[in-house]
Amino acid sequence: MTEELKDIGLNVGHRRVGRLMRQNGISVVRTRQYKVTTDSDHKFNIAPNLLDRDFTADAPNQKWAGDISYV
Repeated sequence: MTEELKDIGLNVGHRRVGRLMRQNGISVVRTRQYKVTTDSDHKFNIAPNLLDRDFTADAPNQKWAGDISYV
């Protein structure tokens, strides 16, 4: 904000800009850049979907499902 004000010809410091923004209830909203963490275009084997989201079973120990989580 301070640099934008200096670009248009107003010579103010960052402390003054911060004080005026607080007095007027203006806050800075910072956005994070999106970071891709999954590589879907790989050459590894992909396990087949045997359950096809049908998790009901006639008896115990016939269908097992699992998930992995990265810490």
